[in-house]
Amino acid sequence: MRRLDINCFAEMSVFVKVVERGGYSAAARACAITPSAVSKLMTRLESRLGARLLNRSTRKQLLTPEGMAFYERSVAILADLDEAEREASASSAPQGVVRISSNVGIGRQLFLPIINLFMNQHPGVSVELFLTDEVVDLIEARADIAIRTGALKNSNLVAKRLGQSRGLIVGSPDYLAAKGTPLVPQDLADHNCLGFTFSPPAMEWALLDESGEQRMYPVKGNLRVSDGDALRELTVLGAGLARLGFCQVADDLAAGRLVCVLQPFVPASVTEIHAIYVGQGGHLPARVRALMDFLAAHLHVH
Repeated sequence: MRRLDINCFAEMSVFVKVVERGGYSAAARACAITPSAVSKLMTRLESRLGARLLNRSTRKQLLTPEGMAFYERSVAILADLDEAEREASASSAPQGVVRISSNVGIGRQLFLPIINLFMNQHPGVSVELFLTDEVVDLIEARADIAIRTGALKNSNLVAKRLGQSRGLIVGSPDYLAAKGTPLVPQDLADHNCLGFTFSPPAMEWALLDESGEQRMYPVKGNLRVSDGDALRELTVLGAGLARLGFCQVADDLAAGRLVCVLQPFVPASVTEIHAIYVGQGGHLPARVRALMDFLAAHLHVH
């Protein structure tokens, strides 16, 4: 029988803060208690569970598999308690901070134009938006939601599909006038193909050959950048050719700032776009669920 003097809610709350804030001191500040009190609580919790939840070093802490499982269940339980209190209170409107991480292109092209609408609909919610093309760890980044593109790896995270984006090869009219328009994939050998810093320096682009079979074509370029929006801007300025998603360059194509090339040879595949979060959908805090529902309704990706 569980002892009645064990405050499981407090233990879970502090443990979640330790994970999300990245350490005992930050968790102590968030919980308005001392770091030593956090340390004692964590020691007592691990002793009671008979399992190590965190592996700590001088620089960082990592969740053990048992710690990850306990963290996910704790988040779900605390979300249920929070939701129950909100439903019982006079005002059940979502409140609090939602942290969302997105790649730069999706964030700037699709999310920024509609974020003000969300804020107007949910005045009690504050949003912190982090834009990076690096794949972030939701727990380390303290993010509630991450927008990710491409194939998803198996994980303990939950994904909600938001849409898809077609891949294109684009260049500016000035660049194509100076360097010529590639007509077949082999022509890319004569072009400056831009890439990302987190991709291998020796690039290959998957394209269809003249018989319709997909194969990898080596390309070269003298410029790599860390985010998709910078890559789009450099392409508009005439630095070279780039592979970008339609959602990133739709406005540039319509305005004539960019032109599609090699369309018959670009595979018809699309990149899936998902919102990723920790825990099951039924256990999302109201503030996070409000943003998830808003993204599903308004973030039109195609």
